[in-house]
Amino acid sequence: MNGASREALASAREQLDALTDDASVDAAKLAEELAAVTALLDREVSLRRVLTDPAQAGEARAELAQRLLGSQISGPAAELVSGMVRSRWSRSRDLTDAIEELAYSAELAAAQRSGALDEVEDELFRFGRIVASSPELRSALTSSTATASHKTELLHSLLDGRANPVTERLVVRLVGQPRGRSLEAGLDALSKLAAHRRDRVVAVVTSAVPLSEGQQQRLGAALATVYGRQIHLNCDVDPEVLGGVQVRIGDEVIDGTIAERLDEASRRMAG
Repeated sequence: MNGASREALASAREQLDALTDDASVDAAKLAEELAAVTALLDREVSLRRVLTDPAQAGEARAELAQRLLGSQISGPAAELVSGMVRSRWSRSRDLTDAIEELAYSAELAAAQRSGALDEVEDELFRFGRIVASSPELRSALTSSTATASHKTELLHSLLDGRANPVTERLVVRLVGQPRGRSLEAGLDALSKLAAHRRDRVVAVVTSAVPLSEGQQQRLGAALATVYGRQIHLNCDVDPEVLGGVQVRIGDEVIDGTIAERLDEASRRMAG
C-alpha cells in the first residue's frame, strides 16, 4: 500500500491495538467478524467501491457502513470498520486487504492475551514445512475443484487436538479465503504479522541436527545484538547442510554450514 492507504492502515492498526488491549473485547470474536466483512467486500465489489468513493464525505461513508453492518457485527467491530471507511484509500481493494490484516492480527492478539503467541508462531512455521514436504497435501488444500467445506474438514482432521485453536482458525481461514495468494505466501504473511505483534524479527535457522535450547538462546541473543531487535527463531533440520547453521532473515542469508564452505572451496578451485 502507498499514499493515503498506508496512512489509513496505520491508523486502523492503532485502533485495533486499542480494542485488543481492552480485556472486555473478545479478540477472537472480533477476528471472526472482521473476516466476515472481508469476505463480504470481496463478493460485493460495488459496495466496496461505494465505501471508498473519494467523492463522498468520509462521515457519510462511515454512516452507511454502520447502517449496513451495525446489526450484523458487534459494536467494536462496527466501530473499527466505520473508522476505516471514514479514511481515504488509494484503491478500493486496499480497504479489504486492510480489514483482512486486522482480522488476522486480532486472532494473534487473542493468542498473545492467553500467552500462546510463541506456540502459534511455531505451529504456523511447522505447518508450512509440512505443506512444503507434501505435494499431495498442498494440492488438496489449494485445489480449485475441492470445496471449501472439504478443505476445512481436512484441516480439522489434521489440526484438531494437535494445534492451538488460534492456529487452527488462522489456517482454516487462510485456506478457505486465499484471496489470490499462494498458501506459502499466506503463511509467510501470518508469520510476519505474528513477529510484528512483539516487534520481533523472524529468523529461519537450518541446521544438520536439532539445536539445543541453550544453543537457540545463545544464537538468538547474538542475532539480537547484531540487529538491535528481539529475534524469534524458527528452527528447521536439514541433514544436507552437513554441519553448522544457516540463518535467513528476510532476504539476508548468513550461511555458516559445512556444505556452503565446501561449495565455496570448490568454486575457488574451479576459478
